[in-house]
Amino acid sequence: MADEHQFIEDGLRRSQINEFFADELGRAGYGGMDVAQTPMGTQIVLKAEKPGMVIGKGGKNIRKITTELEDRFDMDDPQIDVQEVDEPDLNAQIVADRLANALERGWYFRKAGHTTIDRIMDAGALGAEIVLSGKVTGARSRVEKFNRGYIKHNGEPAEEVVDHGQGVAVMKLGTIGVNVKIIPPGAQLPDDFDIREDAEVPEVEQAAVGADADEGVESLLEEEPDEVPDVGADDDVEVPDEDPADVIDEEVVEEVAEETQDTATEATDVAAEEPVGDEDVDADDVEELDEEIEEEAADLVAEMEAADEDEEDE
Repeated sequence: MADEHQFIEDGLRRSQINEFFADELGRAGYGGMDVAQTPMGTQIVLKAEKPGMVIGKGGKNIRKITTELEDRFDMDDPQIDVQEVDEPDLNAQIVADRLANALERGWYFRKAGHTTIDRIMDAGALGAEIVLSGKVTGARSRVEKFNRGYIKHNGEPAEEVVDHGQGVAVMKLGTIGVNVKIIPPGAQLPDDFDIREDAEVPEVEQAAVGADADEGVESLLEEEPDEVPDVGADDDVEVPDEDPADVIDEEVVEEVAEETQDTATEATDVAAEEPVGDEDVDADDVEELDEEIEEEAADLVAEMEAADEDEEDE
């Protein structure tokens, strides 16, 4: 058989044994069981409000239960140990059975729920929840909840810390399911914390960095900040009284002057070397050109004078 099937078979068998004990030991105040497999057989620990009724006169009842377990559930040498419940109001299974019996006897569901949960909290529980589901009043079914204190609904604490109990009340209109959850006093929850007033907390020293490491932040904050003058548009700007000649370096001025002279000399030499045109012009050619221009000008003047004389004659 696979592991998954084995888990299912074990869970089903455990539920059937629990129902058997609830039916047989209901009057004795059945409060749950613990089953453990040992090399000697199956060890069963029963929790009951009245252990004497479980054992019976001369152990008659306990022998009957042991024989029934061997025949019905095929157990090899079951060993039953009965323990008394110290505080029945903190056992979820006993509380669920009591509440179911109260509803069957005619208690109003709201009065029965508040009374039961108040008794649980008075016993010292950290939290409790009672859920009644079914036809509590009328022909329509509904769910009624009663809460007190602090309760866990999911996660590992809901399975390990919270005590669960279930009961059934058979009424004329139908059955009413009773679910009870209780967190017992002194339960350790993952989100619990303690506040210790006498705890000594060591002082934390900051590491020193740089030359001004000895000065802390508090000492720097206590010092007064340096005053910064406000300069506005109308304020006078300070002009230095020193002579510019004293400020300027004479050597730097001489170097700048020498560089300027050298640059001018180079520019003059380059201009002198450049030719005026593409070809050289002789002085004789220039004189001949001047004479021709003078002759042409004299001819034009003579023609103009002759034209003026003709006009006067006419």
